[in-house]
Amino acid sequence: MPSAARLHRVVALLGPPQSPFELACAAEVFGTVLPDVPSRYDFRICTEAPGALRTTIGYTMLVDAGLEALQDADTVIVPGWQRYGTPVAPAVTEALRAAHRRGTRVVAICTGAFVLAQAGLLDGRRATTHWRSTARLAATFPEVDVDPDVLFVDHGDVATSAGTGAGIDLCLHLVRSDHGSAYAAQIARNMVLPPHREGSQLQYAARPTPTRADESLAPVLEWASSRLGTRLTVDRLAERAGLSGRTFARRFAEQLGTSPGQWLLGQRLDAARALLEQTDLPVEAIATRVGLASAVNLRRRFRSHLGTTPGAYRRIFGESGPPSRSAEPGSDTHPTHHEK
Repeated sequence: MPSAARLHRVVALLGPPQSPFELACAAEVFGTVLPDVPSRYDFRICTEAPGALRTTIGYTMLVDAGLEALQDADTVIVPGWQRYGTPVAPAVTEALRAAHRRGTRVVAICTGAFVLAQAGLLDGRRATTHWRSTARLAATFPEVDVDPDVLFVDHGDVATSAGTGAGIDLCLHLVRSDHGSAYAAQIARNMVLPPHREGSQLQYAARPTPTRADESLAPVLEWASSRLGTRLTVDRLAERAGLSGRTFARRFAEQLGTSPGQWLLGQRLDAARALLEQTDLPVEAIATRVGLASAVNLRRRFRSHLGTTPGAYRRIFGESGPPSRSAEPGSDTHPTHHEK
């Protein structure tokens, strides 16, 4: 497992009026101390002018630290920025640029993307923000490649998310990148949340909730998740849901913002990651157990979607280290942050 000798320092950079929700997205993931989960992050807040800081819902919070707090941060998060129509103070943008130059990961939740854009950290890069603000971000910063549909975009050194729950999705994704999916799942479980939504999923669906209770796909998703090692085709899922293949695919896209095939692949890769972290099963056995047929296919999918190999992933995140029987010659690649 990664060394716990020094906690990863996360600093949230706040600005008045601060939205408590976006701040809570980061604080709950990186700052909550759980009795049965080892702490791996140190979470702090700061602002340009320490003191009383207004919020968007009528109360004031006291922030003791100023921009100097960013100097020791491993990750800086800008959890929303309500004044995104006005220039950001030069001291703030320079502090962010300096942190980025030092190798600090810089993250924006929701309209925090406007601050990163003003700092020049998104120039020539793909980014996102809340869907209500994507057109404004694109018009104000034409050098930024704004994607209005996705939940989040992670470049490794810089990341942005859409609004509300997508901020949690991005924070949990960063935890998975740092410490593996099993650790992130523990945090998600405490928050009573699903552990993983892909960043490429749509920000919102055309029909976000079924018009009738019996249109929900939740039962068939739960059924499929417990049978990943079996042959699961779209037709079989549709049959289980009592729908034609075409109707099933349409409802799937409406309710989840992705295709059945992509959802299944994501579930299988998540299950494979957990098995690599928590067991010493050989890669071939893991591939069979999660429904990816062979070690060759699992390695190909890992390389394509995660930028590494199963063996390298296990060496980084495995609880007991890799057994010799599942070692992969020549697979020295380490998991890296990657764009979604």
